[in-house]
Amino acid sequence: MRRRLLTVLGCMFLLAGPATAQGSLEYAVKAAYLTKFIPFISWPDAAFAGAGAPVTICVLGVDVFGGNLEKAAASSRLADRAIAVRYLAGPDPTASCQILFIGAGDQTLIDGTLDAMRGRPVVTVTDSNVRARGVIAFVVVNNNVRFDIDDALASQGGLIISSKLLGLARTVKQRGQP
Repeated sequence: MRRRLLTVLGCMFLLAGPATAQGSLEYAVKAAYLTKFIPFISWPDAAFAGAGAPVTICVLGVDVFGGNLEKAAASSRLADRAIAVRYLAGPDPTASCQILFIGAGDQTLIDGTLDAMRGRPVVTVTDSNVRARGVIAFVVVNNNVRFDIDDALASQGGLIISSKLLGLARTVKQRGQP
């Protein structure tokens, strides 16, 4: 188990290497991160439709991943759960998503979506060019894709983020912080 964890974490660091001005590499790295986050997050049982239901990554708005997210999801699993990808044209409170990626767009729509997800067992992930921040916020620093984690926000939805993932974050807002 320890060897597998080290291998996964090593791959995350390799994928977090330099992001070029070319968006495709940046979004390939972000797609890999989205699937690699999954084993380090615990959702309440009620977050899934059933015992074998997939972990669903929803993307709000335009597909910025160019097929990379589907490729990363196809090669990943969480125990007995497959990983599915759904694209949402707009906010959908009935969508069964465990991770919701929110890219650039109308700031009012982004703020409203983040507000609607607060307290729900959904890991909101915001892109590096979005002012508002989700549970996980991608940031690009010195041409490297990194991420910040708001563990206090995660706790509101009953989510538990592994200390191993918290340790990889650039910054962490701890539980109990205002």
